Amino acid sequence: MPIGCIADDFTGASDIANTFAREGMRTVLRIGAQNGAGSADAADAVVVALKTRSEPVAEAVEHSMKAFRSLQAMGCDRFVFKYCSTFDSTPQGNIGPVAEALANALDARAVVVCPAFPGAGRTVYQGHIFVNDRLLSESGMENHPLTPMTDPDIRRWLARQTSLPVGHVGHGLVRRGSEDVAAALDEASQKFGFVVVDAVSDDDLRTIGRAAIDAPLVTGGSGIGMGLAAALREQGHSGAQAATYAGREGPAAILAGSCSSATLGQIAWHAQRHPVFRVDPDALMSGANLVDAALAFIAQHPDGAPLIASSASPDDIRRAQRAHDAAALASAVERFFGELATGFVRAGGARLVVAGGETSGAVVSALGLTSLDVGPEIDPGVPALASVEPPLALTLKSGNFGGVDFFERALEALKRNA
Repeated sequence: MPIGCIADDFTGASDIANTFAREGMRTVLRIGAQNGAGSADAADAVVVALKTRSEPVAEAVEHSMKAFRSLQAMGCDRFVFKYCSTFDSTPQGNIGPVAEALANALDARAVVVCPAFPGAGRTVYQGHIFVNDRLLSESGMENHPLTPMTDPDIRRWLARQTSLPVGHVGHGLVRRGSEDVAAALDEASQKFGFVVVDAVSDDDLRTIGRAAIDAPLVTGGSGIGMGLAAALREQGHSGAQAATYAGREGPAAILAGSCSSATLGQIAWHAQRHPVFRVDPDALMSGANLVDAALAFIAQHPDGAPLIASSASPDDIRRAQRAHDAAALASAVERFFGELATGFVRAGGARLVVAGGETSGAVVSALGLTSLDVGPEIDPGVPALASVEPPLALTLKSGNFGGVDFFERALEALKRNA
C-alpha cells in the first residue's frame, strides 16, 4: 500500500515528491485536498500539496484532515506530515496542531519529529536545528516576515504548539542502529506524543526510516521521506519511477517572493547578468497596476531570463510592514504573483521558476494546477515539474534552497526531458 504524504506548502510538496521519485518510488503529486480522491494503485507514494503553513490554525487542521481522509480512501496505510526543514511555524502552530490531529486520528504515539535534510545543510543535533554551521536562530530565519524562527530547540518550540508531551532520541542512540531507535520509540510511546530524533547525515535518516517503517505516522522534512523510501525499497515495496516528465521550450520568467538569505543572494547574482523588475510595496499598496507593468517587462526581454522580485532585506521588510498592515501587504503580494503568473501563461509562457513557499502557493492556486509530473532534480530538494493543462514546465523553490546561480540553471533544466 502506498505512502500518503500531506505537505504544508507547495515547495515542500515538490521537495518530498522529488525525494520519493529519486529513491525509485512511483510518485504522484496532487494539488489541494480536493484532488486526493481516486485510486493510488499505480503509485508508491501520493503527495498532496496544501497551503496550510500560514493559514489560521483551525483552517490548517481542517484542510490537512481533509487531505488525510482522501489519502485513506485511496488506500494509503502509512502517512507522512511534511513541513520545512527549518520547522517554519509560529509559537501557536501550525505544525503542532496539524501533527496532533493526525496522531489522534491514527491513535499514534511517539510520533517521529525529524526536519533534518543534511543534503541542504539542515541537521538536528541534541534536539536543535542547525543550518550548516549555524543554529537556526542565527541563520537568517530569525528574520522571516511570517514565521521568524527565534528558538532552535524544536522540542521547546513544538511543546508550545501541542498539548502532547515531547521527547527526544539523541544522536548517540541513532548511531547505534535502527533496532535501538525502534526500541527507544516503543519505550517513549508510554510517555510521549512526539519524539524529536536527531539526524546529521543521510545514514541517520535511513536508520530512522527503518526504525519507523511500520509507524502509522512520521513527521519531518523531505529527508525523512528518503529514510522511509529506502526502508521500503529494502523490503521490496517500491517500483521503478516512470520517466513521464517532458520539458518545454518557449518564453520564460522567474518570480521571487521569498526574503530568505539564499534567495536574496540568488537575486543579486542574477541581477548582475539579467534584467530584474523590483516590486515596490508602496506602489503595490497604492493600487498601481504592477501586473501589466511586469508582464510588459517580461515581454521586453524574451531571451533575457527576466526576474520579477518582491524579495527584500529584513530592514526593508520591517519598513514596509510599518507603513502597511503586514497581513494586507502579504496578501497583496500573493495576489500580484498569482495574477502575474496567470497573465504570463495566457500570453504563451512555457517555463516558470518560482521562489518562496507562499509565492509558489499563490501561483499554483491561481493557475488552477491539479497534478504535476516530477522531473529531474535541479538542486537538492528542488525538482523540475510539468503540468499538462496548462502546458507548463515549472519549478517551485523553497526560499532557502538552491545555489547562487539557481535561477539560470533552472530555466535550462526546464527545457530538458526526464
